[in-house]
Amino acid sequence: MKLLIVDDHAILREGLVALLRQFEQGAEVMQASNTAEGLRLAEAHPDLDVVFLDLNIPDQGGMDLIPIFAKRFPQLPVIVLSSSEDPNDVRLALKAGAVGYVPKSASPKNILSALRLVLAGEIYVPPLMADIAPVANGGSGRAMSEAGERLTERQTEVLQQLCRGLSNKEISRTLELSEKTTKSHITAIFKALGVVNRTQAAAAARRAGIVTD
Repeated sequence: MKLLIVDDHAILREGLVALLRQFEQGAEVMQASNTAEGLRLAEAHPDLDVVFLDLNIPDQGGMDLIPIFAKRFPQLPVIVLSSSEDPNDVRLALKAGAVGYVPKSASPKNILSALRLVLAGEIYVPPLMADIAPVANGGSGRAMSEAGERLTERQTEVLQQLCRGLSNKEISRTLELSEKTTKSHITAIFKALGVVNRTQAAAAARRAGIVTD
């Protein structure tokens, strides 16, 4: 596993490095203290699994940096690190392209939970902000249909298999996809539907008429 931390606080980076190395023995964790260095490392290591990005990095706001990472490295999941626990910041970060949002006050257990979910192709938000997905929880049928129309044909196929309760591995085997591609499709599906987990995605799919069972 290869991970990247982009944060200007050296103490925080070192603490996170120690934690992530506990997650998987032998994991390679790289560090960048500024935007330019972070982008250079991401460019030099196309096999990165995840980048942890400080939302308040001084040289360029993390909220502006998220879409840059998303555009230049579309297969690279971005988990935001932030001292802010404002739900609006969570919404903005996910809208910008992040797939996880972790407050810096989070426990080591929650940080590792975020990493596990993101590696599985899901989206992580802090438990106290789990209501940030209003589309799935209360969106109108019309809104859900419009969200469903944003999905590609392949994403719709993946969503249908997800609604059957299949794991990423089973979906990959059924649709003859790599697991990494399946994860990317699931992440895109969650963003399009405004949801943060499989249960919400299945509910949204039924509301949108994508699946009828």
